[in-house]
Amino acid sequence: MDWLIMHSSLWVPAAVAWEAGKPLVIEEVEVAPPQKMEVRMKILFTSLCHTDIFFWDAKGQNPLFPRIFGHEAGGIVESVGEGVTELAPGDHVLPVFTGECKECVHCKSEVSNMCELLRINTDRGVMIHDGKSRFSINGKPINHFVGTSTFSEYTVVHVGCVVKINPLAPLDKVCILSCGISTGFGATVNVAKPKKGSTVAVFGLGAVGLAAAEGARVSGASRIIGVDLHPDKIQLAKQFGVTEFVNPKDHTKPVQEVIIEMTQGGVDRSIECTGQIDCMISAFECVHDGWGVAVLVGVPSKDALFKTHPMNFLNERTLKGTFFGNYKPRSDIPALVEKYMNKELELEKFITHQVPFSEINKAFDYMLKGESIRCIIHMEH
Repeated sequence: MDWLIMHSSLWVPAAVAWEAGKPLVIEEVEVAPPQKMEVRMKILFTSLCHTDIFFWDAKGQNPLFPRIFGHEAGGIVESVGEGVTELAPGDHVLPVFTGECKECVHCKSEVSNMCELLRINTDRGVMIHDGKSRFSINGKPINHFVGTSTFSEYTVVHVGCVVKINPLAPLDKVCILSCGISTGFGATVNVAKPKKGSTVAVFGLGAVGLAAAEGARVSGASRIIGVDLHPDKIQLAKQFGVTEFVNPKDHTKPVQEVIIEMTQGGVDRSIECTGQIDCMISAFECVHDGWGVAVLVGVPSKDALFKTHPMNFLNERTLKGTFFGNYKPRSDIPALVEKYMNKELELEKFITHQVPFSEINKAFDYMLKGESIRCIIHMEH
């Protein structure tokens, strides 16, 4: 009987996006059992990330609807499919939008986390195993989002995108490590690698940018220059180590020139967290010649083109990109959770709002108005 329950469909509430830019609708959705190398989990807490907004309004990406969004979450394994041996019902887990198969050339590499099998694919709305959705309403398939779809009480995820964590870790806090905070923090500590006493510029002071600033603070940067169009973020940014603030609208010259003047030649490191192509160019051109390193984090629109003069490279500036902060999800994120447990990493200051699942659209309103860093959505009342 237990086997039948665990391998049967479940009918649960999920927030469905039926059209681009329209409020989500709580629907009763059928969630199929996990298939080969899949895990079905009960989501306890999820969070809204700007990437959800980006693909929900579909202004810069391919629209794919109806869809269940969500990719920052924490939950408990409910059942596992064929071939899953490292996870069992009851395990506390974080689903992650990018995976780690542990078998491809990237997973075996010490320097790459770009899994060939499970790297993010925003245009795929089905599972890898059979090309079918595990969500449906009255027999009509509902598209997945980046393999996670956490705006559902239960979801099905490939085992390679499921991170087993310390069961003592509070899921309502560590759930934000499954995307934005790890991405920004890792972009600084794993990729930019600022030395103690260095100068760092962070473009965009949303959750990812603030996490990047936190990484610079922890690394011992002497100056952390925050660049953002919203002056009301100044006081908040100070909590994450930002020492100076630049609003490009306050200047008639390009912001990279402003930063070069402020720092007598440019910053040692810059991290771009907006996805805006002009910010990416500014982030690269504001680093010091000879040793400056710029790291691009933000997701650009599909038609964006990066343009800069080749001399910027010949003058020994370095441009890098990063994906999920260069963390291998299953290998590295459990240790990041332990950093939080050991009070070496603060997460509470990123969490500004909390709402019940029934009011999930409020989380969208908070983010669209620029009022929240992270809004935790409680799946259970």
